[in-house]
Amino acid sequence: MAPPDDFLGFGLGLRTDHFQDVLSTKPNIDWFEVVSENFMVDGGKPKHYLHAIRELYPMVMHGVSLSIGSTDPLNMQYLRKLKVLVNELQPQWISDHLCWTGVNQTNSHDLLPLPYNEEALNHVCDRVDQVQNFLGRPILLENLSSYITYKESEMSEWDFFNNVARRSGCNILLDINNIYVSARNHEFDPQDYLEGIDKDKVKQFHLAGHTDYGNYVIDTHDHPVADPVWALYKQALQRFGWVSTMIERDDNIPPLAELLAEVETARNIAYDTLGQLERVKQREIVT
Repeated sequence: MAPPDDFLGFGLGLRTDHFQDVLSTKPNIDWFEVVSENFMVDGGKPKHYLHAIRELYPMVMHGVSLSIGSTDPLNMQYLRKLKVLVNELQPQWISDHLCWTGVNQTNSHDLLPLPYNEEALNHVCDRVDQVQNFLGRPILLENLSSYITYKESEMSEWDFFNNVARRSGCNILLDINNIYVSARNHEFDPQDYLEGIDKDKVKQFHLAGHTDYGNYVIDTHDHPVADPVWALYKQALQRFGWVSTMIERDDNIPPLAELLAEVETARNIAYDTLGQLERVKQREIVT
């Protein structure tokens, strides 16, 4: 099972704490993901580090402010700044979240879920078309960790997600931790989510930590990846094959070496899992 042409390997979310370490040590890592909004400025020291690191590693851009599901008009000032950064960095791809973040020009600074119905689907697909046409390239959308559901929902989240991807031509960033968190909070089987997503639409995986309060789980990105999420990652690999994978950490950020070790764990799980699948297929061919 050969990786697809756009497979980047195993990467890490680039955070300010690690700028100098990355430049000094040039770690053995395949790529970095950057938060778009942190660099949508004309200059400054973070931008200097960003371009220096970009010369060494491939990058992807990940946003948190597109608000693709809001009923507010698309923020064209934001999109123009995003496009400038895209032209500067030439990332492998751009992603954001299948959510809304505010309404009436008020930003909640949170990633809020949508009702999963036909009206919302048509609205999102139209806005994705506008964004992709403006940027001149397809985007990836990421699944959320969610804590509420809507009475107006008419389909599962994964069915809604598939329909958005099919109709708009966008691709999917599948956050494995978010699937686990939402499954716990809403009491569904995470395997159903994995089985429900179109295999050819998934271009990236996120892996991150969460906080488990027993009766509910919060996606906090301030812990190492938990064992149940590693197990779900293995199931995702069995379903989707080689998918570019990265570790996210946004709080309680440890030394770079600790996160690089997590990246290596992801790499080892992927090679072990997909290697076993390939050996099984070879035995089936022989017999």
